[in-house]
Amino acid sequence: MTNITATAEPGTAARYGAGAEAPAILDDERGVIPLLLAHRSVRAFAATPLDEDVVPTLVAAAQSASTSSNLQTWSVVTVSDAGHKDRIATLAGDQDFIREAPLFLVFVADWARGRSIAADAGAGSEGIDFLDSTLVAVIDAAIAAQNAVVAAEALGLGAVYVGAVRNSPGELSDVLGLPRGSFPAVGVAIGHPRADVRTAVKPRLPQSVVRHSETYRAAESAEIAAYDDTLREYNTSQGRPRAWTDAVVERVRSADALHGRDLLRGILYSRGLASR
Repeated sequence: MTNITATAEPGTAARYGAGAEAPAILDDERGVIPLLLAHRSVRAFAATPLDEDVVPTLVAAAQSASTSSNLQTWSVVTVSDAGHKDRIATLAGDQDFIREAPLFLVFVADWARGRSIAADAGAGSEGIDFLDSTLVAVIDAAIAAQNAVVAAEALGLGAVYVGAVRNSPGELSDVLGLPRGSFPAVGVAIGHPRADVRTAVKPRLPQSVVRHSETYRAAESAEIAAYDDTLREYNTSQGRPRAWTDAVVERVRSADALHGRDLLRGILYSRGLASR
């Protein structure tokens, strides 16, 4: 039997910030919800190698995720070789934590397999050329990646998503040997967190901003301002003081903020994903 917990539950308070009103949540007999609430991005990894069974465990967890119509339009490339990680890191924002992590996973939106199956059956594959098919593969890959991250954290490991694998997706596809009809959707660096570098749980927007009852309600400026204060305090504690709205404005102000991802539509087309 599940019960509503007190709103002061520590994991919930951390997720929304010390000064914010924390929602009531349900007890979880398996401990999954507290694990989800405790998620934090880890960008500093110890040199400790991973158990050989970690990769098959994470992939099994990823494969247990929901997938559109059971089409399973994703694949994952596991990378542990130092030289290979270095090449990937250079293309993905030149981020050292990719080099330091013992394992880097690249989740691939993959219609190459489906196109091959159709060809073997003597059928066309026009349906792959449409935007919805691209979205299906990206969503499949993202859901699978999330399962892998939750599994990694359940094993006591740390992880961080890397969207920068889309900075140079054409070149990275060549490095990974990806066939036409596929492209890197998101990367995940995984390893044992360094004990001397501890990141905190990052507060999220209050539920009053993201949760809409029946119809959409635009957030009030006071709600955004209050969250700005909460996140500015968190960011200051992490040594990078700035407000949330500053990050939003910086990300949307121009194409330059996309770091090459503004060219993604053309790259998708060249890789056999017309997305029309």
